[in-house]
Amino acid sequence: MDEVEVVVAHSERATLRVGDVFVKVDSDQARIDAEVEAMSLAPVPTPEVLWREPPALALAAVPGTTLGRLGGPSTGSPEAWAAAGAAIRRLHDAPLPPLPGRPDRRPEALAAALDDECEALVVNGVLPADLVTRNRRVADAALRPWTPAFTHGDLQIAHVFVDGDEVTGIIDWSEAGPGDPLYDLATFTLGHEEHLADVVSGYGTGIDLDVIRAWWSVRSLLAVRWLVEHGFDAFAPGCEVDVLRSRM
Repeated sequence: MDEVEVVVAHSERATLRVGDVFVKVDSDQARIDAEVEAMSLAPVPTPEVLWREPPALALAAVPGTTLGRLGGPSTGSPEAWAAAGAAIRRLHDAPLPPLPGRPDRRPEALAAALDDECEALVVNGVLPADLVTRNRRVADAALRPWTPAFTHGDLQIAHVFVDGDEVTGIIDWSEAGPGDPLYDLATFTLGHEEHLADVVSGYGTGIDLDVIRAWWSVRSLLAVRWLVEHGFDAFAPGCEVDVLRSRM
């Protein structure tokens, strides 16, 4: 009998693994609906939907392994990272899905959220003021108009699987929708700047590296307190706080 593995769990959602089956339980039915629709439309390999019974969704495991994880060593060849970049480009070039975008990632909403979060990080003594101030300045480059693309929305390195130099599956589509394509690229390379050039070589043209680096600051600034409050370690080597320090 396979054991039940808790992949991730917090107050909003949980993912369990039993053998080759993943069961996702989500408090927001809209996220489950968006995930299933996005996977049906995305022109990249996605998990097979085994069954769906709100509030749960069962998915088959995809073959292969991830390219690494945030805070850990990266694996895979430069060619595998480039293949991931090419797969991301196919997604971004696809027709926009009939899904809502994230209004909280619009420039004006982000600017307000960043200002509030930066103040909270300093006032509560979570991070030094100079670190927060420097990264808030870097983040400004991301706060610009962008042309929406079909984005994954949470394209962490752990969500992309490869076998050799081939992408075998991209998982966790609950935040998919029209969005800034450079946000996807920044999320994928967060904490693994050494592979950014490989990803860019596969992705192709249309990349502003300063904007990608700005999104690293945005994502990290907004994530630190949430991660700490939900039992994750943003201060672990290679994770969000180290990403912020690298901008100094």
